[in-house]
Amino acid sequence: MELSRRTALRGLLASPLLGAARAPDPAPPTLLIKGAWLFDGTGSPRAARNVRITGNRIDAVSAGDIAVPAGATVIDGAGQTLMPGLTDAHWHMAAVKGVPWVGPEDPVSVALVFKDAERQLLRGFTTVRDTAGSIFGIRDAIERGIMPGPRCYPSGAAISQTSGHGDFDPADELPPTLGGAPSRYRRMGMTAVANGVPEVLAAARQQFKRGATQVKIMAGGGVTSDFDPIDTLQFTPEELRAIVQAASDWGTYACAHVYTAAGVRRCLEAGVVSIEHGHLIDDATAALMAEKGAWLSTQPFETGDNVLSPAQLEKAHESLGDAGWRSSVGLAKKHGVPVAFGTDLFARTAESRTENAMLPRLGAIFSNAEVLRIATSGNCALFARSGKRNPYRAAPLGVVKEGAWADLLLVRGNPLDDLPLLEDPARNLLLIVKDGVVHKNLLG
Repeated sequence: MELSRRTALRGLLASPLLGAARAPDPAPPTLLIKGAWLFDGTGSPRAARNVRITGNRIDAVSAGDIAVPAGATVIDGAGQTLMPGLTDAHWHMAAVKGVPWVGPEDPVSVALVFKDAERQLLRGFTTVRDTAGSIFGIRDAIERGIMPGPRCYPSGAAISQTSGHGDFDPADELPPTLGGAPSRYRRMGMTAVANGVPEVLAAARQQFKRGATQVKIMAGGGVTSDFDPIDTLQFTPEELRAIVQAASDWGTYACAHVYTAAGVRRCLEAGVVSIEHGHLIDDATAALMAEKGAWLSTQPFETGDNVLSPAQLEKAHESLGDAGWRSSVGLAKKHGVPVAFGTDLFARTAESRTENAMLPRLGAIFSNAEVLRIATSGNCALFARSGKRNPYRAAPLGVVKEGAWADLLLVRGNPLDDLPLLEDPARNLLLIVKDGVVHKNLLG
């Protein structure tokens, strides 16, 4: 009887009647942006170009006319600058005011995170790397087009030692290894506290099981945690190497929160690819970063970017040093260390300071073209280190060229001459396209 049903089903699926009833797939939409001054994300000079998008890819870039089918959307970009979408290499998608730091766990929290993700996209940031957060479901909903937001490279839970930057448990509560119950932070997947090689291996592998594209290590003291002075070294060399090995076994890399020169050197010797913060590096450490091929993922912090308590403000000053972020970024430039741009903003609101205010600060060290390259193709070169764990590896990201993902901004005027144009995205971002979908169009 079962075989008869299967035979009948095959016959039905193969019948001409059923085939005739199926409508053909609709042609993908076409968008033409004509006459814009193109900055392609690589640092090349601007040039007047026409750019055609079919579906979610750029399929033509030309100084001459480009044919488009009937019904295509045509936007006149004359006098404006077309560039890749901006990116943030150190973002916390769930770190919105009103949302528990452990991650969204009720409908209101989920709505707040989605709203913030939409604001992020409308500020021109089409891709982020999430560096600690339980946001896999949020990322999946954005990828499926259910809600608007940026592309996301999730790290999952940040891996911390006991009394490390990711250990937010009260000091008088026993950890699970000593008979206590797991904290909400751990249960919700915001942090994973692990000690010793077997535990850190398990913690790293768990993040890849959840869908992480890279793994995040808390390798030194931090500003927002209570039990770890900035100068502390966190995780032994053996533990760090074990986490890096777990990432390497999955074809990807480890990034590490760490400020001090000693902490950075320990991470480099273990094989960490991306140093998050690193504001207290010295000349010798910057030279070692260049030798190892590591990245400096910097955050150009200024007072007021995040709301901090008096104790946290004191730790923030200690973590930056007297010269602030300019010292480490200047050393990175001197030694040829690739620099990524991130923000590490949290407790965000619609009115709080944004990446758009932080990015132009890099103009104190780099040319405007270099700043825009860092925030587009530069960051994306780091993201691509996730290899086959990279969900967007099917096409180039962070550039405007044929075959690339269609993530584009049309900027009023010329940010290569005037970076602060990006500080007012509501007025100066005339067009925002992500994955071929127009999310904002002030030009009609």
